[in-house]
Amino acid sequence: MNQRRKSALSRSKGSVAALLAALSLFLMAGMASAHVTVWPKEVAQNSYEVFTVRVPSEKKDVLTTAVAVRVPEGVNITRTQPQPGWKTELERSADGKIERITWTAEEGQGLAVENFTEFKLSGKVEADATELKWKAYQTYSDSSVVEWIGAPDADYPGPVTAVGAGEAESDGHGHGAAEASPAPSSAPAASAAPEASAAPAASDAPAVDQPLAPAAEKDSLPLILSIIALALGVVAVIAAFTRRGGSKG
Repeated sequence: MNQRRKSALSRSKGSVAALLAALSLFLMAGMASAHVTVWPKEVAQNSYEVFTVRVPSEKKDVLTTAVAVRVPEGVNITRTQPQPGWKTELERSADGKIERITWTAEEGQGLAVENFTEFKLSGKVEADATELKWKAYQTYSDSSVVEWIGAPDADYPGPVTAVGAGEAESDGHGHGAAEASPAPSSAPAASAAPEASAAPAASDAPAVDQPLAPAAEKDSLPLILSIIALALGVVAVIAAFTRRGGSKG
């Protein structure tokens, strides 16, 4: 009897160890997936958007001290939101378009491994855009640079924003109307200016909040549910073998 009980207890310990090992691997995978991302994940053609660049710091004992983002083709970024503690530098093309944005932490500052921050950009998606492929470069205080430019399944994937079809412009609003109005004379151009400036304000307001909630739900809910399920599995295995050992004794 004692030998059977010892054997059952040994199998129980082995099962618990295996489940705990699986739980550890799952948690490590979740931590490793904390990549630099850009939100929202999907936008419409010919729309004004506020993009959020979310940056976690992933290296121990060093700080993230700079983040650079190369603006992809298909979107015209025109503004950045000031970030306390960070200096913003803009690089422009010959025609004045913003091509690269670099945020540098103030002296002695930066992101530790348990920190993250978000940088916001505002601009307009082009009418013929199909996909926005961002490139991000994360610099640490030890001078190492992580390049987030790879394919979606790479160790360091570059952020990608899907672009869907925009709304039809037959109602007289949108990009086509804005381009047509300045042509007859300067007077329509003056009246068109408030409409053009109002359009980003109307669409930007909700866009600031949209990246946050979906990201938190999608990133944390599956992890929480999986942890709970694994924990319940450990408890069930222990209880089953305990009852079996007691009944045989």
